[in-house]
Parts: sequence; C-alpha cells; structure tokens
Amino acid sequence: CHFQVLFMQSDGGLSPVNQFSGHKAILSGPAGGYVGYALTTRWGGMDLGKQQVIGFDMGGTSTDVSRYAGSYEHVFETTTAGVTIQAPQLDINTVAAGGGSRLLFRNGLFAVGPESVGAHPGPVCYKKGGQLAITDANLQLGRILPQFFPKIFGPQENEPLDEEGTAAAFRQIAGEVNAFEESTGAPNRSSVDDVAMGFIAVANEAMCRPIRALTQMRGYDTAAHTLACFGGAGGQHACAIARALDMSTIFVHRYAGILSAVGIHLADVVAEVQEPAASRLSPAGPEDEILKRQARLEVQAVQKLLDQGFTRDQITTERYLNLRYHGTDVAVMTAEPPAAAAAGGDENGSSVGGPAGYATAFASAYRREFGFVLDRDIWVDDVRVRAVGRARPMPDDAAVASDEPGPLPPPATITSAYFEPGGRQPTPAYQLELLRPGHAVLGPALLIDAISTIVVEPGWRAIITGGHNVRMEAAMAAAGASTSVSVASAVECDPVRLAIFSHRFMGIAEQMGRTLQRTSVSVNIKERLDFSCALFGPDGSLVANAPHLPVHLGAMSEAVRFQVRYYSPGGPGAVEGLEEGDVLLSNHPQLAGGSHLPDITVITPVFSADGDDGGDGGSNNIGGTSGGERRRIVFFVASRGHHADIGGISPGSMPPTSKLLVEEGAAVVSFKIVRKGVFQEEGITELLLAPGKLADRIPGISGTRNLSDNLSDLKAQVRAACKYLYMSIIVCEI
Repeated sequence: CHFQVLFMQSDGGLSPVNQFSGHKAILSGPAGGYVGYALTTRWGGMDLGKQQVIGFDMGGTSTDVSRYAGSYEHVFETTTAGVTIQAPQLDINTVAAGGGSRLLFRNGLFAVGPESVGAHPGPVCYKKGGQLAITDANLQLGRILPQFFPKIFGPQENEPLDEEGTAAAFRQIAGEVNAFEESTGAPNRSSVDDVAMGFIAVANEAMCRPIRALTQMRGYDTAAHTLACFGGAGGQHACAIARALDMSTIFVHRYAGILSAVGIHLADVVAEVQEPAASRLSPAGPEDEILKRQARLEVQAVQKLLDQGFTRDQITTERYLNLRYHGTDVAVMTAEPPAAAAAGGDENGSSVGGPAGYATAFASAYRREFGFVLDRDIWVDDVRVRAVGRARPMPDDAAVASDEPGPLPPPATITSAYFEPGGRQPTPAYQLELLRPGHAVLGPALLIDAISTIVVEPGWRAIITGGHNVRMEAAMAAAGASTSVSVASAVECDPVRLAIFSHRFMGIAEQMGRTLQRTSVSVNIKERLDFSCALFGPDGSLVANAPHLPVHLGAMSEAVRFQVRYYSPGGPGAVEGLEEGDVLLSNHPQLAGGSHLPDITVITPVFSADGDDGGDGGSNNIGGTSGGERRRIVFFVASRGHHADIGGISPGSMPPTSKLLVEEGAAVVSFKIVRKGVFQEEGITELLLAPGKLADRIPGISGTRNLSDNLSDLKAQVRAACKYLYMSIIVCEI
C-alpha cells in the first residue's frame, strides 16, 4: 500500500513534500476553509459552478473573508507582517475581529480589537483573569449557553463559563459609557445589554468592510451572493452580517467549526508552471507565440501530476495570461475564455478566441473593477498554467430531502436572548443533531451542536438541507429592524453609531486610495504614494481620511471649503451651481486652499437621495436638480495628488528662482473637470498648457511637459472618487 504525504498550500492545492516550499503555505489554514466552503456550499442539486459565495470564517483572533464564483480567485503578491511574498495565494482578506477580540470604551467610542485577549487567560468568561472580548458579549446576550460547553474553564480547568463574572465586567464598562454620555448631555442611559449589543454591532461592521472590498469595490453585487459562514464564532454573527450587506441566504455546513480541516481533506493536488513573457498581446490568430508557450507549459504541468500517479483523465488544466495596459503596472490574471464563448464570437460576429478572447476578457475585468478601459496596447507579463489532479469524487452534499421530516423535536431549553429591536426574547435552543432534512426553524432560535452555535435572528428561517447542513433565509424584515437613522438621532452623541460610521467612512477613504494608486501611471502617485484621499462634510469639514500624507489632509479641508463658498449663493460660481455628475479641480495656493501647484485636488460632491432635499441635517446651500427634484450636497469626497509636472520655468514645477506664481506652472482656482458626467479633456488640456503662452515674456516657461501622464492621473483621481460615490450615498441613508 502506497501512502503520500501532502501539504496544503495558500493557493488551495496540495503539494507533495519534494515540491513543497514554506513561502507557499503562509495562508494554508484559511485556504483550507476557502476550499471547504467552495466545494460544499450547495443544496437541492445546485450547480457548483454557477453560484456566487462569500466565505465568512470567524475564529478566535481574526475573521477571514473571500469570494468564490465558480473558480478560485488568486493574488500573486501579498505583504504579510511587512514581508512581501510573491507566490500564488487565494484572495483572502483578514480583519482583526474574532471571538477573542478585546472590547474597550475609549475616547467616547466603542472599540473592538485589534488587540486579542488570547487563549490564555482569554475572555472574562474563561474565569482566568482575562479581559472582555466578543465571546463575553455573546454570552451576556444569551447567544451562547454555558450548559452546552464542556467544564474546562477556571484556574483548575474544571468549571463552566463564568456568566456572573462577565455580567460584572459589562456593568463596569456600562458605567463608563453612561458617565461619558451624561458628560455630553445625552438623555438616555445604556443598559448592560445595550452596551454588549453595541460592541457586537461595531464588530459586525468591522467584519463587513473586507466583504464590501471584495464585492462592491470590485463591481459585484453583494446581495447576489450566498454567505457561507464557518469558524467557531461565525454562526453567532451570520444573520447580522447578511442583513447589513442585504444578503438573503446563509449557508452553514454541518462541520462549520472545523471546515478548514474538511477543505484540506477535499483539496486537489495542484501543479503550477509560470514564466515571464514581457511581450505585447498580438491580435494574431490561435497560433500566436504566447499560446504556443502556454501549450508547452501545459505539457510540463500535466507531467508533474502524471509522475505522482494520476491518470490523464484525472487531470484538468487551466490557462492564464497576466495582462496589463502598456505603461501601467496593474496586471490582471486573466483566465482563458471558455470554449463556448470563443466559438460564439462577439456582437459583430467576429471570433473572440485566442489572443482576441483574452483581450476581451481582460478589458471586461478591468472595466468592472475600475470603471473604464484605456486606449493602449495590452502586454503579457506572465504565462501561467495550473494543472489539477482530482483522485476522489466531489462531496455529495447537494442531496434533496425526499421524506417528510416530521414535527420539530422539542427544544433542549428555552433561554432569554437579546436582539435588536425588541430586547430580550424567549429563544428556543435546538440540538442540531436531532433536526432532520426539511425541518424549518423560525427565529429567534439557537441551533447547537458539539462544535458550534448558530444564532437564527428574528426575521430569519433556518432550513435543514438534504446533506444535514443549515440554510438560512431572510423570511421577512424584522419589525423595526431598519438601519435608517433619523436626522434628529444622527446629531446625538451615540458612541456605538460613531464607531460604526467611523468604520464605514474610513473604508471609503482607504478604498479610494487603493484605486487611485492602482489606476494612476506616474511614479509620484503610483510608487511614491504622494497622494491623499478623504471625505468631507457639506461645509468642507474633515469627516474621515485614510492614513496618507498629513500635509495634504491639513490643507484639503480649506480647498473644499473654498469650493463651497465659490458655488454658494453670492459666490462667483453661484449662477452655474453644481449638479450631479460634476467634479471640481483646483490647485491655487493663495485663493483656493492649495499647497503648491503640483498638488492638484479633485473634489466630487455627493448629493442627497432622490427627492430628499437634505432637511436640516447639515447640508449646505449648494443644490442641483435631477428629474425636476431639488437635491442638496451632503458630502464631498476628494483626493490630492502630486503631479510630476504642470508647466513653469523648470521641469518638476518647483523652481527655486520663481518670482511669479505662473513660473511654477498652471494655477487653477476652480474648474469642472467633469461636467454632467463628461470628462472635459479639452478644457483641462488648455489649462495645463496655458503657461506656455507666456513664452514670449517669460524666458524658459512652458506648459506641462507630460500631458499624457497628467490626464491619466487626473482620470484616476476622478475615478477613485466616483467609484465609491455610491458608498457615500449609502452611508448618508443609514
């Protein structure tokens, strides 16, 4: 009998020991969970390749999220603990929020993590002198029950979870919260349950951020996905996460608590071969040299698996080209177009196979993520082939329940659990092993087994599938469960809401920065990171900024305030006003809040929702119309980037001998670089070249010396704001 030792890798595949390398296994544990949910999230005969799933793996110290839509999504360069690793990895985002994340009230805000209380001493409920953590909050709210846990806690590790110690710790922190609220004149006092629920809400929002980054920020509809929830703590937060993201279906595998181990068991053996290309993607036919190289690499990858004992019919191959636009470094690993698509042709009837098919697929992926495509040649950075050896059949978890399940068994106990809205409610707790396929449990309820607890919130229904997994559906909106906040309540000092909004605003600013860096072309912005992104209130005051350059952020607020004054009644731009689809540009240091001329600020107004004039919630007096309805500006999103040259008497636009502002380059007080959704390329080109018109009076003066980079970077700044404009609108409506 022949046995082979295989190691799990970060790319979701197994490797024999003689081909294994440690740098390829940094995320081997989370990769196991990814494979586990990707291969098991199905029911009722569902086609595994046609679903869209978000993996939500909540453990003790962190939460890992990922996306699966019929194929594994990989990244090829990551930075972990400050170390850059170039190796294929599944695209898994991690946030420091898990069952052991520490709970603190500081500076008037509820804070969850990133500190962890660890396994020892652990949370307060472990009865070892630990500190408050998310696990304590779930215990306080009645969402985990001590009688279903082993008695392994306390100094001698022979006691149950400590409910009284947890309650005492929350009473203490509730006192701190109420003392702060009284000092600010807040009329209401928070109960112990309110405080515990507040920490849960903040933790949930922190865990939603990376999910939005994987979906909405890349052009996917989050609501169209199923939430596959696993990990020891995941089931306690699944309904709240899904509700916050407008997701209506949740899937919890029967082995959710150990799904990473299940995934490693189900993983395939993988052999990858990749080599650099550094050549233009030719529009030639299928015999293109790049495709010949792919065929040669495919033979090598397949041979590696044949040498391990696989037969040819057990091996499948996947071909990829790592493509980018010439002059940029944003590469997209593009899979070979399906044979059916290649045979069907495009809308004009021409073939989309071969290099043309790759070009079409690349442009589609680039447009989905960044919102535009470039009129440039496409270059091939790498040629890659992935061979997959599958020796075992796929798991049969998609069976359909055929028999009537019979009546629900009686609950093991009925507890009192806290939910919003409604507070404490009688909540039955069912033992999962006693439920049968077809049984449906309406929330509120708890489903408990030996390795996890699933919280079914009010308004949700849990159904036991044919594979004895749990599918939860949003049966109805829980009464009063809307996340809307009235204008009156929005201006009150609410530490929980402040913390939640802080996460949402910061997420928008950070994603703006990532998009700007990836889509810009100049060294200053792309590599030196000489840019900043932030959100501002309707009066121009700073709301949230990503951790970019402080010198920008200090001046950007004044730049936004100037534009508010400029377009307000009585200002120079009042007659023209601002409308949806307008984007402003300025850099004038004396008049418009600029720093130095190469720092160009791009400002995008965010208007109120349809038919909402902004009320008295802090909107300014600048307005526009849409469909005949009055709209008001409720936010601004802005970015400031250092352009390498905008004209003047010396390259770089920072001459030490300048005596006039124009000698440093183009100076713009206010210009609509986008007007009603149309990029004003001709107008901004004229402004950037304007200093050159003074060449007869000022020796050596010139307009911008690198117009193409200026235009590309300005388009990147515009897109960075507009891509996340809808996120600001969503926040306004919450």
